[in-house]
Amino acid sequence: MRRRAAEYRRPVRRRFSYWIWALFGLFSIAGLVLLVVHHNQHEDRVEQPVLERNTGLDQVAHESLNFTEEILSARSFSRQLAEQMTLAKAYVIIAKEHNNLHLAWELSSKIRNCQLLLSKAAMRGEPVTLEEAEPIIKSLSYLIFRAEDAHYDIATTIMTMKSHIQALEERANAATVQSTVFGQLAAEALPKSLHCLNVKLTADWLRKPSLQELADEKRNSPRLMDNNLYHFCIFSDNVLATSVVVNSTVSNADHPKQLVFHIVTNGINYGTMQAWFLSNDFKGSTIEVQNVEEFSWFNASYAPIMKQLLNADSRAYYIGGYQDNVAPKLRSPKYQSLLNHLRFYIPEIYPQLEKVVFLDDDVVVQKDLTPLFSLDLHGNVNGAVETCLEAFHRYYKYLNFSNTIISSKFDPQACGWAFGMNVFDLIAWKKANVTARYHYWQEQNADGTLWRVGTLPPGLLTFYGLTEPLDRRWHVLGLGYDLNIDNRLIESAAVVHFNGFMKPWLKLAIERYKPLWERYVNQSHPYLQDCVTS
Repeated sequence: MRRRAAEYRRPVRRRFSYWIWALFGLFSIAGLVLLVVHHNQHEDRVEQPVLERNTGLDQVAHESLNFTEEILSARSFSRQLAEQMTLAKAYVIIAKEHNNLHLAWELSSKIRNCQLLLSKAAMRGEPVTLEEAEPIIKSLSYLIFRAEDAHYDIATTIMTMKSHIQALEERANAATVQSTVFGQLAAEALPKSLHCLNVKLTADWLRKPSLQELADEKRNSPRLMDNNLYHFCIFSDNVLATSVVVNSTVSNADHPKQLVFHIVTNGINYGTMQAWFLSNDFKGSTIEVQNVEEFSWFNASYAPIMKQLLNADSRAYYIGGYQDNVAPKLRSPKYQSLLNHLRFYIPEIYPQLEKVVFLDDDVVVQKDLTPLFSLDLHGNVNGAVETCLEAFHRYYKYLNFSNTIISSKFDPQACGWAFGMNVFDLIAWKKANVTARYHYWQEQNADGTLWRVGTLPPGLLTFYGLTEPLDRRWHVLGLGYDLNIDNRLIESAAVVHFNGFMKPWLKLAIERYKPLWERYVNQSHPYLQDCVTS
């Protein structure tokens, strides 16, 4: 009987081992990848400065080992250690579930030894040797055998592990959401120095009637409607960012006095903008500041977006939390700002203009932009730089092609393009009735099912078949999130765009790109000096 029981136990052990290995095969791959990522990050932060101080021989020794290949090699001791460690981690959880705390402690101790050995191998750039690996492999094999010999119930173990996997997934999802929310809050927070500047400028506007009188005089300037000049429009509530856009544009223009800037802001920042641009000279260019709240035509009966923003359900959609599988970063309150949607109403704001260049407030101009006005758009309305060099900038990434309204009218592989630096032919705009097209798509998306929030998706629909691709050097994007943009591409760019959360006026900014923006900030202005020091 005893022999028969022993013979029965062996297949059970084998079956148990098979299930455990199958269940944690994916964990092994994930563990290997995390180890390699940790190694690479550690190299970037620690090893490089050390290597710079070491001799050339040390560099050769370090570079001789590709640790990624080493840990993925079936013959390496690193691979054996990593796989045993992964299986041991699984048995730690199982042992704890069965209250075998001593076995769990022993396994954890050996896992730490294994991690330490692999970490040392990665640091020194040399493979794990037999002498180093053998004692750990033997001890781990023995402990794993003991765990297998404990005859844990397979079904219970699998269910336990599934619950652990589910719990880890939920924690990972929660951490992702929390990270996104914190990043968004940091990106939207107004720096103290910028808030200080706004307060000082608002006080000037209120206590200096001469500024208001000067604003009234300039409001009727014939230059604002002169189509022989070069017209730029900026819609923003950030005075310093807008100032950088204007300053960088005039600083790189061949004839800055021929430039006209049309700025639209909200009621809160109207006095701030007026005080700043009336008190500072921008190489003789003409600057107009308007208040969006004074546009009587921009109301709910005309603009669907206004109606949606006034609706409680739509407001929840634009600024709601994590729901319906839509990440919180896509529910930013900026989408509730009227300024964000004015780009679709440029002919209504400037009915007498024929061509304008639209600039976002997070761009920096590095070259003369007046040649844009002489570009042939071949009858199209929108001149823009295409972004489909990256696979995720195709139409199917922005729009819901499971809806027949979208799939019947658009190519999912159509190339996306960028807002931020656009040439608009307003004569062609009116001829194609572009604003009406925008209204149509906004009404179709009243339930929020055709696209996720933002102005680019409706822009892709509205200007579909009406967009002329521009040379990529006119507009280089990604300085607000991409750390690895080629310096040559940045240097050749006419406009660089800090799209993303890491805006150049925030502490979150990428240090490498920050000087591109800061060189156009008037650091000698007394208000800026006071606000920075205070």
